[in-house]
Amino acid sequence: MIDSPLETEDGRVAALESMVKLRRFEERTSNLFADGEIPGFVHLYIGQEAVAVGATSTLDSNDHITSTHRGHGHCVAMGLDPSRMFAELMAKDDGFCRGKGGSMHIADVNAGMLGANGVVGSGAPIATGAGVTKKLAGDDSVALAFYGEGAVSEGQVHEAITLGAAWDLPVIYLVEKNNYAEGMPAERIFRNTDFEDFGDAYGIPAETVDGMDVVDVYEAVSDAKQRALEGEGPSIVVAETFRYNPHSEGLDMPLPEEELEYWKDRDAIETFKDELIEQGELTAEQFEEIEDRIEAELDEAVERARNGEPPEPEQAYEDVFTEPAPDIEYHRANLGRDQL
Repeated sequence: MIDSPLETEDGRVAALESMVKLRRFEERTSNLFADGEIPGFVHLYIGQEAVAVGATSTLDSNDHITSTHRGHGHCVAMGLDPSRMFAELMAKDDGFCRGKGGSMHIADVNAGMLGANGVVGSGAPIATGAGVTKKLAGDDSVALAFYGEGAVSEGQVHEAITLGAAWDLPVIYLVEKNNYAEGMPAERIFRNTDFEDFGDAYGIPAETVDGMDVVDVYEAVSDAKQRALEGEGPSIVVAETFRYNPHSEGLDMPLPEEELEYWKDRDAIETFKDELIEQGELTAEQFEEIEDRIEAELDEAVERARNGEPPEPEQAYEDVFTEPAPDIEYHRANLGRDQL
């Protein structure tokens, strides 16, 4: 989240900086994964920066989001510490989940981030549950669920939105429509890819926006949030965007070159930077300073993560249950590095 709304000059510059930070984080992540410093799977958010930043720029400290397997962008946009994010990716004890969750499970409840998740579509019911809590507590806040078109047909997503609509819950369901579900083009899955039409089935407002325009996303989510806070229930926002990388790093799933170039010509960062310079709200020199500051911050974050320690094997039994399992001490006592 950024401190200033996008209606202000400071807010627009801050949004651009957040998008740049998000992309540079992901570029570092790609390199670290290629060098073997990150185990497991990595799904990059490069290309979709305007969606995460535009949406989260509407949120306050008491609002919450749920994320996806492609969740680094949402984490950075919510202001999570990059050092602890890199530590989590590198399976270090300093990570947000003490190195046990990895790329797809970063969470920081105190920052409003209820968690990334490797289960497709599972963020929608979690956000709906948060919406129930918010409505019962009357705390004047919203929950926002990010998910892609691969989750649009998931039963749990339909159930969550149905319940959210029936109970007028303060939830925003945001579809990051990047044209693919893993490697499958959306038009080969859905007869109707105009996902805003789904709003009619649930009886709630739905709107499609340009997901490469951070202001367009911001305005649509702001309107949805206002409706939710006024007791009018949930909304669907469909942000049309594109990811520049394959579904997962290391997979031989190249995107069609012509399609990729089309979306890169509309790149959210370059377009917004040029717009701010043309409006006199930013200079090329100031943009270079922003990039230099971000690079220095990420350099330091990567080194701190590299120097961290991995979790001890005994920690596998920590942070699992609110009350320790009865036989946990037995297993802990019999688990040592020599058995791994």
